[in-house]
Order: sequence, then C-alpha cells, then structure tokens
Amino acid sequence: MIFDSIAYLKKQRDEVLFDAEHFFDGYKNNPEYAIKAVKEAESAGADWIILCDTNGGTLPHEVRSIFEEVKKIISAKMGIHAHNDSELAVANSLNAIQAGAEQVQGTINGIGERCGNANLVSIIPNLKIKMGIDCVTNAQLQSLKEVSAFVDELANKAHWDHQPFVGKSAFAHKGGVHVSAVRKNSQTYEHIEPEKVGNHQRILVSDLAGKGNVLHKAKEYGLDVDDKDPNVQKILALLKESENLGFQYEGAEASFELMMRDALGQKGIFFEFIGFRVIVEKRKEDEESISEATVKLRVNGIQEVSTAEGTGPVNALDKAIKKALIKFYPELEEVNLYDYKVRILEEKKGTRAKTRVLVESGDHHTRWGTVGVSENIIEASWQALIDSIDYKLNQKE
Repeated sequence: MIFDSIAYLKKQRDEVLFDAEHFFDGYKNNPEYAIKAVKEAESAGADWIILCDTNGGTLPHEVRSIFEEVKKIISAKMGIHAHNDSELAVANSLNAIQAGAEQVQGTINGIGERCGNANLVSIIPNLKIKMGIDCVTNAQLQSLKEVSAFVDELANKAHWDHQPFVGKSAFAHKGGVHVSAVRKNSQTYEHIEPEKVGNHQRILVSDLAGKGNVLHKAKEYGLDVDDKDPNVQKILALLKESENLGFQYEGAEASFELMMRDALGQKGIFFEFIGFRVIVEKRKEDEESISEATVKLRVNGIQEVSTAEGTGPVNALDKAIKKALIKFYPELEEVNLYDYKVRILEEKKGTRAKTRVLVESGDHHTRWGTVGVSENIIEASWQALIDSIDYKLNQKE
C-alpha cells in the first residue's frame, strides 16, 4: 500500500514526502518491519522520509540512535516530526538534526494536539545561533518574538511569559547580586544576546532588589540618578514597604515608575482625587445587573463630577474617570484597558481577604501595567486605574 501510494503521487508531483507515523514506537516493537516500511517508500520514489514520534514518548538518545540506524540503510533525505508529550520535542528534533535530519516539522509556539508539537520558536534560534545552521536570515531571526506573539494573538492565547528565547521572563533579572552581575557582564545569566531574537533584557523590581536594580530602572525611565543619591535608599525602602502590603511590580512597572518619580520629586500632578462612588444594582432575577460609577476630581482648581454606566463596576469606574478628564487631556481617548487580573493574597480570610489587582492598559503605541492592593476589590481597581491614567499623562510630560 505504501509503494502504490508513493508511486502514484510521484507521477503527479515533483516532490513527495513520506511521513512515517508512529515510526519510533514501531521500530522499538518491530525494527525489521519498520525498516521495511520506509524502504518501500524510498523504492517507490519518495524524496523525503520523515520519522515521526507521534506519541511523543521517545527519549533523545533513542531518537538519535534509531535515526542513525535508519540513515545507514536508506539514501533518501530524512526529516523529523516530534510531539511534546514528554517535554522533549525540541530536544528530539535537535538530536535528529545532529544524526542527519535535513527537515524539521513543527509549529510556532509548539501549538498542537495533546501536549503540542515541536516548538519552532525554540528550534530555530538553537539551529541558527548554537549549531551554526543558517536556516533563516538574521532579520528573520530578529522577528522571532514578534512572530510568536502574532500567532498567539491569532489563536487568542495569552503569551507564555516564561517561553524560552521570546518570553517576557526569558531575559528578566531580579535579585540584587544577580542584577549586579548582569550589568557587568550579561553572559553571567544570559545564554544569548536577547536582541538576536527580537527580545530585550529586563531588570525586575521587587523586595529582592538592590541599588543596582533601582539605578538600572532609573536609566531605563530616563531619570537622572546616581548611586550616591539618598533617594535611591528611599526608593528601596518604599519598595519593600509596598511589597509587604501586597504590592508587586513585576507585572506593573508603570506603577513602580510613578513611585520612583514621586520619590525623586519628578512626578507630574495632573489632577486631585476628591472621591468616587460605585453602585451595583440588580432589579430582577432574569435581568443583568447595572453598574454605575460617580467620580469627583479637581483639575486646575476646577471640580469635575462625572457619572458613567458600565458592564461591571471596574468598567464603569474607567469610563467615569475618563469622562471627567478627557476634556482636559484628550490623549486619554486612545487609552484602552487590555487585561484585568485579580489575585487573592490571604486565602484563609475568604471574602475578607486582601486582593491585588493588575491592570494592563495601552494606546496605539505601547502597553503598560499598573497595580492596586486593598481588602476592597473596587478600591484596589481604582488604584490601578488611576495609576494607568497618571502614567499616560506623565509620559506625555
């Protein structure tokens, strides 16, 4: 059946590939029959023989030894198709290449059935940078992070922060000594230059931060600070105090920049808070609830009161804040809320627990994260939303 199928296809097309599904499991159970199957495909004219680890259960040393054995017997070009059920699809693909594979089948971000396919986003830079195989151009390699994010967006999947090479955390550094080392020599904690794959180094801020973290972030934000400035210790003290209260700035660097600017006396004041009120009302069992927010702010000595309805209390608050400010700052029209996350910080307290709200906002050019913490989820949301607006206005300044 293999011979007839390949021979027929070869008459219709210049190039024919034979994907030997379940090959590695088949070889381990009956090597003579598995070899006979691929030799039949080759004799019928197959240009490529692709060995498939369909169940994703083969180990890298097995892939390499089996691949080498098959390569001794057939002369057609060979490829590898690996699944990730044992978290080894990338390793198996690279081993097959070292054993003579000239084609790799995989997907962007490893998307695929069950645990996924071989992740080309990891395979490509390993081939290009570490194995010296010129599989893509330098320009294409630099677009890797962008391509990875684009595919996730199309698939409506959240980006995996810890994805090797292209994730937000792939070149992120946190501990003080760690950061100090990276600033002196990035190779101490980075296996490649992140820019090669379109990524960049990130220095995170947390209660593990040292003076080096703060100075690095100040430089990143364009703030003029040196290591002798007493405000650096003030910022570190504020950071530790905030994180003791439950704040976390790893996903909310816009809030940290505002805190830093405030400590340095470089934060613009664009409005004053007077108060807000949120009403959530449900009138009938089969009707949706109604959320209404009223916000009072003072801008340039003028008190603004605005009310807005939304699909929920946070959406209503967001609309009311913008409604109050947009006449003074029309650039806020382009600010949108992209993500909203809530984390319970004290599980044993149940509904009385302190909550952390992380908000991701953005405009046409960039996105930024802000944070709020309170026992009241609306108050925490307010803090994060106000920081988001404040950040946008301070960037303009």
